[in-house]
Amino acid sequence: MCIRNGGIINAYQLAARIAAGDHFQDLTRPTKALATNHLFRIWRDGGSVLLKVYGTPARERRESHALEALNGRPGIPVKLDGVGTEDESWALFQDPGQWSLASLPENPEAARRSGAVLQSLHASDASNVSNLSRGMDAEWVDIDHAATMRRLARYRRRVGIDAELYADVAAVAPPEASDPLPAHTDPTPDHFVVDDEGAITLIDWEWATLAPPEWDLSKAAWLLGSQAGPAAAEALQQGYGRILSPIQLNRWIVYHAAMGLVFEAEQRMSDHGVDAYAQTVADLRSAAMIANP
Repeated sequence: MCIRNGGIINAYQLAARIAAGDHFQDLTRPTKALATNHLFRIWRDGGSVLLKVYGTPARERRESHALEALNGRPGIPVKLDGVGTEDESWALFQDPGQWSLASLPENPEAARRSGAVLQSLHASDASNVSNLSRGMDAEWVDIDHAATMRRLARYRRRVGIDAELYADVAAVAPPEASDPLPAHTDPTPDHFVVDDEGAITLIDWEWATLAPPEWDLSKAAWLLGSQAGPAAAEALQQGYGRILSPIQLNRWIVYHAAMGLVFEAEQRMSDHGVDAYAQTVADLRSAAMIANP
C-alpha cells in the first residue's frame, strides 16, 4: 500500500520500496504546487527504468487511458507496470532517454522527428482517446479565448502586463481551429524526450483529449522557438508536414501565453515574482504585433 505521512504520499519511500535495493535518483523538479507528480530513475540490471508517482489517482487514470488508446503509435511511452488505486498510483516506464528538446542545443533534426510524432498522434483513432462528443472545437476555442482575455485583464498587473500591451493582446482575434483530433495539449520542449540514438518519446499524457491539431502544433513550435531558436521551430513544423501562417501561429501564441499567465496568476503567484514571467510576456508582446495585421 502507499506510504503516507499526514495524508501526503511519501513518494521517496514508495520509490525506495519499488527499487528494492537498486540505486535510484529523484528527478522531480522543485515545486510547491499541490498534488504534484514525482519522477525517479531506477537503475537495474540491463538498464534503467522510470518510476512516476502520481499526485492524484485521477492523473494516473487519465494517463493510463491515453497510453492504452495510443499503444503502438510512434513516440508513445512504453508502460511496464503500475498500480492505480485510491491508496497507490504509480507507473514504471521504459527509460525514454536522458535528454529533451529543452536540454539539447538547437537541434533541427530532433525537432523534425518530434513534429512527426505529433502528426502521427493527430492521425490516430479519435474514438479511443476521449469520450467527448465534440472535444475542444472551434466554438469552444472562441468561447475560451474570450474568457481567457477577461481573466487576464483581472490579473495583468500581477504578471507584468501594462494597459497598452493588454489592449493589443485583447484586440487579437481568436485563432482558427480545425476539427478536433487526438491531442496531447501540452507538448512543451521538455516533454519531447530524446535518447542517445535520437529517438523521440512524448511523455506526460494526463491531459490528452480531443483538440484542434493547431493547438499542439502551435504550442510546440512557439515554446521550442522561444527556448531553442527559430530553426528548431521551423523544423518541427516541417516534420509535422504543415507550416502555420505567421498570423495564425501568433494568434495561437497569444492564446497559449495568455492561458499560461492566467494559470500562473491563479495558482502560483505565491511562489514566483513578476520577473519569472518576463519571457512569456515578451513572447506575448511580439506575437500580438504579428497577430494584428
